[in-house]
Order: sequence, then structure tokens, then C-alpha cells
Amino acid sequence: MRDPMIDLRSDTVTRPTEGMRRAIAEAPVGDDQYGEDPSVSALEARLSEMAGKEAGLFVPSGTMANQIALRVLARPGDELITGGEAHVLWHEAGAAAAIGSVQVTPIGTSGLFTAEQFIAACKPRDHIVFAPTGLVVIENTHNRGGGVVFPQEEAVAICAAAQQRGIPAYLDGARLFNAALASRTSVATLAAPFRMASVSLSKGLGCPVGSVLLGSKADIAAARRVRRIYGGAMRQSGMMAAAGLYALDHHIERLAEDHDNAALFADILAAAPGIKLDRRTIQTNIVIFTTTRGPAAPIVEQAREKGVLLSLFGSHMIRATTHLDVSRSECERAAQIVRDILATA
Repeated sequence: MRDPMIDLRSDTVTRPTEGMRRAIAEAPVGDDQYGEDPSVSALEARLSEMAGKEAGLFVPSGTMANQIALRVLARPGDELITGGEAHVLWHEAGAAAAIGSVQVTPIGTSGLFTAEQFIAACKPRDHIVFAPTGLVVIENTHNRGGGVVFPQEEAVAICAAAQQRGIPAYLDGARLFNAALASRTSVATLAAPFRMASVSLSKGLGCPVGSVLLGSKADIAAARRVRRIYGGAMRQSGMMAAAGLYALDHHIERLAEDHDNAALFADILAAAPGIKLDRRTIQTNIVIFTTTRGPAAPIVEQAREKGVLLSLFGSHMIRATTHLDVSRSECERAAQIVRDILATA
């Protein structure tokens, strides 16, 4: 029989563990629309405490968390400044423009930018022509940047510069626990400079669904109404929230295994012909490399035929993401398969 596929497309493909399934089945629930779901309330309180914020809001997805934050913090017609190739620009189906009514200006390289670059890009609110800068967004870790951790000193400087100009700062922390583990910094410290932040439960933490938006009581109250407008309000969602609580207890420290496996995958590929891979970006669980001998699509297809699933990220760009459903030996075998394909490309 053929071996099971080694799925490195994303850490969102993880399946609930047996312990998580039991937590889901046994979760106490109520109607969250009435604020009566004890599991949801516990998850929101737990994560807001971990992040050093006053309140939290459980939402179905990271994209919804981002779009709610945009609606709460920015005005229609504002400019949003963020790092190059940010998720809010590339991977949310144009939602920032379609429903957030903001235009996105990317700056910097590989998802990173400096306070100086941010200040240079800012537009005043009273300019007659320019869209005023109404929000700055930092993504940590940065997906398309290769899972890099945003330098905290720079994040603090950017948020300070934004505050001086009356511009709120938002942290897209979909993989914030990866960033915290890799940088040996608490989630609260990473989130502290930002007015609002979000964390995803359905990526490295291995939950089947959900993200939590974090901020002040006033901002979360506003966010709760926007969640309703966007169709994200839920009823007995405590079953999914229970998965998040289980993950917080059991799946945070094990993220280090994913980081180690990504490093192994990158090390095997690093010497392969026909690719460009910046080993310095392999800081967490994402490996992005570019093909130099032709388009990436045939490489991805050949890998699929040999039992490895990868993400096509551009005409010459491929992403591999490690997670709890892929073992170290599977990551090693997958990297060797990809290396062999590249050698004959």
C-alpha cells in the first residue's frame, strides 16, 4: 500500500488529537449570543490574560479577526500600512477593500519594516489628496516572509511612532505562539505595544476552527457588534472553544518540535540545486524557497505524485509548513523527495 501523503501545505490541515476530541465532546456549552457559553467565556478570559489585554472575542477565523479589527480601528477610505506581502493584503480575498473600505500600502521587505519606513510612508489626516494613514498592522510571525519573527524592538518603535500620530496599531498574531516560543518572549510582551491583537487556534495549536481577537473592553464590545454584522456570531460554540482551551494546556510547548522539523527540512534542501533558500528566515515552522531552473508548479505536482503536498506560493515560490500531524521522519523523507525532484528538474 502507498504511504499516506505527507501534508506540508499548511499548519491549518491539522486534525484534533484524541484528547482534544474528548474535550470537545465534554465541553459545557450555552448560547454565546446571550453571553452564556461558559467554554467560550473561559477561552476569551484565558487568552486575554495571557496577552495582557482586557477582553477577548472568539471568532470563526483569522481573516474575520483581521477584518473586524480593521472595521473597529480604521475609517472608510483610510490607508492601512503593513509589511510587504502581508496576509491582510494577499490572503483575504480582497476583504480589506471589499468590506473594510481601506487601501493597503505595503512597505519594507519580507514582511519586516522599520519605524523610519513607517514614518516616511504616513499620510496626514487633513491632506486634500492622500488617503490618511489610519492603521498600522504588524504580522508576527510573517507567513510569506518565511515564518520570520518580527523584531520586538522595532515593533515597539513602530507602535510608539503610530501613537504619536494618533494611529492605532494592530497585531495580526495568527502564529503569535510560534513567535513567542522562538523569541523566548511572552505573548503579553509581544502584544503589549498594540491596541488590538489576534491569535489563531487553527494553525500550530491544532484546533479545528477559530481565532480570538484581543483588546480593551470598549474595543471588544465594538468588535462583538461587527462580528454580528459579518455573520460570525455563534451559538453553542463552546465545543470549539474547548478545543482552544485544550490546545493552550497541551500544544504550546510542542511547537518547538515544528520549528526543529522546519529547520531539518530547510537544511536538507539548502544544498539542493535549482533553489534559492534564505536559511536565516527559518525561525519557526515555515520554509519558503524559490525555484531557479523553471516554474514551481511542476515541482509541486511531482512532489504530490511522490506523496508530498506543498503549497504553490507564486510562479517560482513554494511553501512547506510543519505541524503536529507530521513527524520528524516524515519531514526528513519529504525534504529528500523534494531535493531529488529538484536535482532532476
